Amino acid sequence: MVRERLAAMVASASDGAVTADEAMTTSVPLSALGVTSLAQMRLIDAVETEFGVEIDLSGDGLDLLDDLDALERHIDEARGARGARP
Repeated sequence: MVRERLAAMVASASDGAVTADEAMTTSVPLSALGVTSLAQMRLIDAVETEFGVEIDLSGDGLDLLDDLDALERHIDEARGARGARP
């Protein structure tokens, strides 16, 4: 369910340049599909607000924004560390 929500957030953040279906099924980085740096900033804001997790851009944060699987793992790990069920 988190993955589907993230895919919808990618579509929204990119103003439809990348569809939720494309985000779910791609084997290339999201930026290669058309997720711009502005869309990445929108995505960060949406993820942090909805899931209550922080994306640290000084570390691997930008890499997370290019890979839906990695972003989902990050959210699951952060929520697990707080004792929430993923």
